[in-house]
Amino acid sequence: MRALRIFLLLIFVLVGGVAHSQKISVVLSGGGAKGLAHIGVLKALEENEIPIDNLVGTSMGGIVAGCYAAGMSPNQIEDIVTSPQFLNWVNGRLERGQSYYYFKKEDDASFLKLNLSLDSTFNFLFNTSIANDLSLNFAMAEKLAQPSAISKNNFDSLFVPLRIMAAEIFTQSEVELKRGALSDALRATQTVPFFYNPIRIDGKYLFDGGVYNNFPIDIAQKNFSPDVVIGSNVSSKVYNQYPYGEDEKLISRSLLYMLLDKSNPKDVPTSGIYIQPDLSTYSAFDFGSAQALIDSGYQQTMKQMPELKSKIKRRVACEEVAARRNAFNRKTPPIVVNDIQLEGFTRGQKLYINKFFKSGKRPLYFNDIKTGYFKLVSEPFFNNVYPSFGFDTTQRNFNFRLSRRPQNNFQVDFGGMIATRSISHIFLGINYYSFNRALIRYSANFFAGNFYKSALLRARIDIPLMGQFYVEPELIFNNWSFLQGDDIVQKVFNPTVLERIDRRYAVNLGIPVGNQYKLVFSGAYISNNDQYIDTPVLVSTDTLDALKVTGWRGSFSFSTNSLNRKQYASEGKAYTIAGDWFNLDEQLTPGNTSVRNGRIVTNRNWVQARVTLEQYFRKGVYSSGYYLDGVLSNQPTFSNYFGTIIYAPAFNPMQDSRTLLLQNFRAFNYVAGGWRNVVALRRNLDFRAEAYAFKPLAEIKDVNQEAVLSEDITKVYFAGMASFVMHSAIGPISLSVNYYDDRNRQWGVLLHAGFLLFNKTSMEH
Repeated sequence: MRALRIFLLLIFVLVGGVAHSQKISVVLSGGGAKGLAHIGVLKALEENEIPIDNLVGTSMGGIVAGCYAAGMSPNQIEDIVTSPQFLNWVNGRLERGQSYYYFKKEDDASFLKLNLSLDSTFNFLFNTSIANDLSLNFAMAEKLAQPSAISKNNFDSLFVPLRIMAAEIFTQSEVELKRGALSDALRATQTVPFFYNPIRIDGKYLFDGGVYNNFPIDIAQKNFSPDVVIGSNVSSKVYNQYPYGEDEKLISRSLLYMLLDKSNPKDVPTSGIYIQPDLSTYSAFDFGSAQALIDSGYQQTMKQMPELKSKIKRRVACEEVAARRNAFNRKTPPIVVNDIQLEGFTRGQKLYINKFFKSGKRPLYFNDIKTGYFKLVSEPFFNNVYPSFGFDTTQRNFNFRLSRRPQNNFQVDFGGMIATRSISHIFLGINYYSFNRALIRYSANFFAGNFYKSALLRARIDIPLMGQFYVEPELIFNNWSFLQGDDIVQKVFNPTVLERIDRRYAVNLGIPVGNQYKLVFSGAYISNNDQYIDTPVLVSTDTLDALKVTGWRGSFSFSTNSLNRKQYASEGKAYTIAGDWFNLDEQLTPGNTSVRNGRIVTNRNWVQARVTLEQYFRKGVYSSGYYLDGVLSNQPTFSNYFGTIIYAPAFNPMQDSRTLLLQNFRAFNYVAGGWRNVVALRRNLDFRAEAYAFKPLAEIKDVNQEAVLSEDITKVYFAGMASFVMHSAIGPISLSVNYYDDRNRQWGVLLHAGFLLFNKTSMEH
């Protein structure tokens, strides 16, 4: 019996020793958004005291592995990826409150942007990335800077040892990352070709590790010699059967999978455990389903827990893991930056960029860095800078590095609009940047259509002196042909006959006011020509009145705009407070429809103040908001009624208001406003119902072709719209029923696809 007890004791010691010495590697595959299921896998392993001694990951699996190795618990990673901020990062949206309105480009009719790089020999380089990574890059740099500092950029010294896979496509080889800035490694492994711009590591551009090794079991075996490998795979065929009827819609995304190596379950040795959650109902782009994906990974791992526990005898208590994690994170140094490092920029360019980071002031704290970064990248020219933090072990503080990737200095915009009325047009925009001590953006855009033609030329010179400001000379030419035809539902008996040529030569001075506001001063010379009739009906023998208006305009505007869309917004706000001084010469040559004879030349001068406010309040699928507009001025009447109406400020609350000369919605002094209701029927489909009231403080009346200001203060005019709006890749597609309290055009039905936007006139802000 004694010998038997000794034998059993020896067996127990040997088995216990084997169990105690078991080393466990966890390998996480790539798979886009489906890789979020790995978080559930890690969560189940920790809760059941299954040890995680080291991690190897590719693509999204690399990001999850890297976050865990950086000292984040599965619950912390889950909180990050299920937050609204995470969706902003992956969708390329700047964080709320971080956009710098000073750089916001004026809305135009474009829906497609082509980013190019133009070198000194006039060769073009096309930027093939389709995703904006500005917020994502900074978030990764922020959250991984301190773990990198603790580990001294050695991945073996993280909370658990880590290996990250990347790909070098020129030599067609996989790259194993085990040292350096952790944020760089994670950013490299998720660089899907054609989707994200690559970054350089050790002088090489690296791409998604899934290109050559999407399930790196071999890397775990080579680096860590584990006793047991737990392989979590979320990669599978895009479709098991050919998707007839959907292939054209899916082809652009499916091409990405041609570049990704498929995972092979047989790579996991028989001593290991292969976990594959059922993610057949999800795609690689379903980041909005993060919680469901995590739950799928958790449930599958729990199903396989008996197998896991039978092959892995060793246990690590949750309390022990938490204690080690806390001990690791307590070593975290605060992010205090003593040096800004700018790579790939000239001396003059560095002087410009340093202004965003309080040049001369050191040290900088994290909020200083974050504010400066997002101010800089709010200008589209800087969309290709790449941020990272480094740690100086001797000074015990950080440096912040901005690297210049291939710069997009030439942008071509395409757009336009097709409508059921004769207001369709096409749009072309061109932007070219020159950057040294100042940033200069040369821009031009052109509209062409039967109703509207326009050309705009600008050169904006951003100068980082005395804070920051820009000087912007501009030239605008507009041509409007208001010979309006019938609507779908209403015959127009008295169409507007008006041909407008509108020119403005201006110099603008812009100054930022905080992050969200801008003050602009402008001086302009105006030269306009208008031709119109003074009677309701045009006959072939009629000659038109010719009105020429030339002179000077001085103005200022104080504005902000955080609306979520260029047109048909449902979130955010836009405020403008403006003041103008006009000194114009009116020269009228009457046609044969006028009661006046002989040429009339008169000087007109006046001052004007205007306030426009728009804001939305969203709760779930319902959003409501107000639109308010008011004008006060001492503007005089012109030589006849129609000329006066043309130059009176207009209330244009609805999408087609600027395409109609609505005489009842124009006055020198008025208050107007309305309420907008938006219901999101589907992700990109809204129903809108809007109603407005316009109250002229002195209505302009036509008395024998003379403009007379009415003293009747009781008159109020109404307008409204009901519409379905689909937000598509070519802009909004809208079907609306519109009502205006106007004798010439009350009801209308309008279907349009594309942005119904125009350049500003010589009289507008």
